[in-house]
Amino acid sequence: MRIPEWGRADDVLGFFASGVCAGPVQRFSWWAGHADLALLFLVHGMAMATWYVPLSPVLEAYGFSEVRPLAFATSAVAALVSPLVFGGIADRQMRPSRVLRGLAIAASVLTVVAAWAIQARATSWGVLLVIQAHALVAVPTWSLTYTIALSRLKDSRREFGPIRALGTLGWMAGCWLVSLMDADASVRASVAGAAIWVVLALVLQTVRGEVPPESQGKLSIRQRLGLDALGLLVLPDHRVVFMTAALIAIPLSAFYPFTPLHLRALGLTHSSAWMSLGQVTELIAMFGLSVLLGRWRLKWIFACGLGFALVRYALCTVDSVPWVLTGVTLHGFAFTLFFITAPIYLNERIEAAWRGRAQALMTLMTLGVGNMLGYLGCGAWFTRCTEAGVTRWPLFWGGLTGAVAMVLLYFLWAYSGRTGNHKTAST
Repeated sequence: MRIPEWGRADDVLGFFASGVCAGPVQRFSWWAGHADLALLFLVHGMAMATWYVPLSPVLEAYGFSEVRPLAFATSAVAALVSPLVFGGIADRQMRPSRVLRGLAIAASVLTVVAAWAIQARATSWGVLLVIQAHALVAVPTWSLTYTIALSRLKDSRREFGPIRALGTLGWMAGCWLVSLMDADASVRASVAGAAIWVVLALVLQTVRGEVPPESQGKLSIRQRLGLDALGLLVLPDHRVVFMTAALIAIPLSAFYPFTPLHLRALGLTHSSAWMSLGQVTELIAMFGLSVLLGRWRLKWIFACGLGFALVRYALCTVDSVPWVLTGVTLHGFAFTLFFITAPIYLNERIEAAWRGRAQALMTLMTLGVGNMLGYLGCGAWFTRCTEAGVTRWPLFWGGLTGAVAMVLLYFLWAYSGRTGNHKTAST
């Protein structure tokens, strides 16, 4: 399949229609051949959204607002533990789809238990314990879905973006479903989410083309826990990508908790709707990613993602509606060009036997290390920038802009694009 050329309208329009081929017959054939993966991402996005999006208002509505920060921190705690464990299992002991199916069923059960505990107004620590258990099985699911999809795609640079875009559509659909049910602050959202997790387990029965992991014989405790994945950090470029992902996740973790507060301070009460502007550009960027991957080195795509993150926060320092909304809109470009390119990098640069653990390590570095430090650090910085209930938003976003700038400079200085001892590719 040839790469679309910017100079030809039929190639560009055809690409944006499918993300793969220009011809309508080719587009239909490609999507038909990958319908199971498209459905997998769509349903998975819905399941995640019906839990995470309404969680904050649900906790507040049932009298658990004091544990809300800890409830969101459970995902970071889980990301420090479970992704490597389940990634190691998927690499060595059973198919990733089977591992993901078990986690989906467990997530469904724990979602119902959490809804019951919240509605019954159990103790705060009891509710947090169930939410933590849910996070332990839900957090590693995205890295497993990435592993399943990337193992099937013949050209991940051209094909992964359109497939991953279905996850964003699913997330948006989950948000709409919650609102249509009038369950934005009700445990009914969790019940709907539990049902969607079951649907995801059924969808996984249709996934085709997985190669069973080779028998590894007797495994050590280190191997069973997936800790041998840390060996990937020995190679310089791998280390830089993982470190950059963790470092950039620290300032970026402020986006969802604090941008809505800024929007409301500017008089935009429907902050959730305005925040969806970032998902619109996320979809555009995902469908456009294959064009960039066909033309640019991975280094410059990563750098552009970091650059958009820098500009986004810089615009927010202006502290006016048009500039802040423009910054929100740039979120999709920043997220996609770095965090969706990263799994493609891992798929190309790391041997097949290590990919499950590599994707899991990326989850640990971003959702675990990065988000944990980000929640603590950005929260402390927000408190420092707030006096008598008034936040100095230019100072707040200005500090985070400086942090993003330092990460960008580190990446440009440290990443060389040289291939290592694992699977090589053009970078």
